[in-house]
Amino acid sequence: MPNADYCDELHWLPEAKVKLKNIPYFVRTQARQRIEQLAREADEGIVTPEIVEQARLEFGQ
Repeated sequence: MPNADYCDELHWLPEAKVKLKNIPYFVRTQARQRIEQLAREADEGIVTPEIVEQARLEFGQ
């Protein structure tokens, strides 16, 4: 059985991608993983700017 955390692709809205680029590069990979985890937990097939913002607040940025 495929691992859902890595096999399913999420669609990123353009606005969410812009917000991701504003996250410092040295934590961006970790932040992206958390953002995608939040989207999956919310049963979202897309990553919205709101989800990126939620993760940003968690990281204290």
